[in-house]
Amino acid sequence: MAKRAVALINNELLVWARKKAGLSVDQAAKKASVTVERLQLWESGEKRPTVNQLRKLAQGYRRPIAVFYLTKPPRDFQPLRDYRRLAEIDGGPESPGLLLEVRRAWARRDIALELYKDLNEKPLQLSIAARTTDDPEGLALKIRKELGVTREIQSEFGNEYKAMSWWRSSLEAQGILVFQATGIGVSEMRGFSITDRPLPIIVVNIKDSPRARIFSMLHELVHVAIREGGICDLEEDEHRYPREQEVEVFCNRVAGATLIPRSELFREDIVLERDSQTSSWSDQEIQGLSRRYWASQEVVLRRLLICGLITNEFYSEKRWELAARQMPRTKGFVTPAQMAISVTGNAFIRLVLDNYYRENITSSEVADFLNVNLKHVTEIEQKVMGHDLLFGAVA
Repeated sequence: MAKRAVALINNELLVWARKKAGLSVDQAAKKASVTVERLQLWESGEKRPTVNQLRKLAQGYRRPIAVFYLTKPPRDFQPLRDYRRLAEIDGGPESPGLLLEVRRAWARRDIALELYKDLNEKPLQLSIAARTTDDPEGLALKIRKELGVTREIQSEFGNEYKAMSWWRSSLEAQGILVFQATGIGVSEMRGFSITDRPLPIIVVNIKDSPRARIFSMLHELVHVAIREGGICDLEEDEHRYPREQEVEVFCNRVAGATLIPRSELFREDIVLERDSQTSSWSDQEIQGLSRRYWASQEVVLRRLLICGLITNEFYSEKRWELAARQMPRTKGFVTPAQMAISVTGNAFIRLVLDNYYRENITSSEVADFLNVNLKHVTEIEQKVMGHDLLFGAVA
């Protein structure tokens, strides 16, 4: 019989996670379907759980499995500031799913920092910085320059998924890790950011449309640039605290201008040929601009309003029409390997695999960091690294 893979983890993390979950040894052993004695052996370091047993523990403790491979327990952190909160409501995010995604983001960041140390390398330092007193249009142009986006590049994306992939890669090239959350409704969270440097984090909701995720990434980039991370639904609400409302309005304004710069919009034939700048726009015209910049129709409308090309009344009317016509996204089949790539991103995966190639981590650790079964890693390697020859070659 083949020997089951043992998880080469830090036993201190088992004790830490159990206590943080508020579980006794008896309760934790029951969740993991093992005896109290066995769990105590794991916690003392005399024995180690198998990878499957560790996954069961991680599920019971509501922790990402990668956290157990850290060299020390991660530092406690304050809940991310919640920019969805109404003024009369205290507290941060409530749902267990959202809290788990926040913990996953912090754990992946800690893992990435340790992996960089193992490679004797330092993460890229983000060069984009801003203040809410900056001119949104000017800041957007600076961001476009730093990311390397041009009118020509945007016109060549081909479809919204390629557009989203390009924007994500451009953020990763700036030293930002971009992840996607899978188990949260869009109404609860469209994006959040962790602004600690190096390696700030942006997380967007995989259930959102690709164009909406592009906007969320840019919105959260501005949060990172001003070093005020938060959990966002991107709605502007006058009931927020004044500072929160100021930040959200600013982030939305800059994100929209980054996608659709004022100068580019006024170069469009459809704008140049109009008799009246505030005349009505047809659905086809709005859809055309949406495809041109791979931005949602709502973002197009907002940019038309800010640039003085439509009235407030027309904006409100069209926005309600869009909301009424909004269709749920259809779900297609995605392989576990492709899902892992979508969730964790190419930058994080390359960092993990580079450490594996240099024998800094084991194949089991690769699978755990990417939250997949070992059998799927070769496919991930082929898609991200362009080959499938090296994985498994190192003992």
